[in-house]
Amino acid sequence: MSGIEGIVGTSTGIERIAGAFARAKAEGRCALIPYLSAGDPDRETSAALIRAAIETGVDIIEIGIPYGDPLADGPTIAAASQRALDAGMTIAGAFALVRDAAGANAPPILLFTYLNPVVQYGVERFADALVAAGAAGAIVPDLPMEESATIRDAFASRGLALPLLVAPTTPLERAVAIGRASDGFLYLVSRVGVTGASRTPDFSWIAERVAQLRGRLGGKPIAVGFGIATAEHVREVAAHADGAIVGSALIDAYAGTRGDEAARRAAAYIRSLRSI
Repeated sequence: MSGIEGIVGTSTGIERIAGAFARAKAEGRCALIPYLSAGDPDRETSAALIRAAIETGVDIIEIGIPYGDPLADGPTIAAASQRALDAGMTIAGAFALVRDAAGANAPPILLFTYLNPVVQYGVERFADALVAAGAAGAIVPDLPMEESATIRDAFASRGLALPLLVAPTTPLERAVAIGRASDGFLYLVSRVGVTGASRTPDFSWIAERVAQLRGRLGGKPIAVGFGIATAEHVREVAAHADGAIVGSALIDAYAGTRGDEAARRAAAYIRSLRSI
């Protein structure tokens, strides 16, 4: 039995995500969830970056499938996605990166993609490919709750996580409904707009919204993303939520480098997030 088969055979993606959050909580911290763009700046470097993230002991990894119309992505991640596309990365290539990384020592891996690629690939086929690659699920940021049933059913039948996003502009009752529909965890967007590390999140708002949601989601983890860039930010998130998602600042940390140097810079940056 291969490492991937062993993991998939003994626990579902949702269970592995739950385990990651539970371990972080038991250690008195929030889960650290880095985002990397598949194929940026090339496949070999991308694989090295994923290995580096695993070696630093992160709790969950998001791997973005490059897409030409990334509505939620700020300039850093959009540029990374374009570099990956220029280097020939595809959906199949992203699945291959996950398959190569998944194993007994790897944390749960979530793919990050948009609705159109999933529909074009085929929902059932996409879900099967996630399982075959050893992924724990996927995040689809432009998937409205009202249109999520087909994907949610395909994922649920395979034990795959499908976290949904709540924005600062989302009314509380709708945020609760989205949270209850999320599988794995609820992705709380820290601010209005796209991803990026240039603006500090409003942690007072984050604290208030997490407190409003916490008791109504039955203990479901809440992870905060968009603008999380420093160890201080992670500490602030940990005071209220269950996970901190870091993307643009990580990509900035290795920008302009490749191979071992990129992996070294990424690992150093990830370790810095735990310096407080």
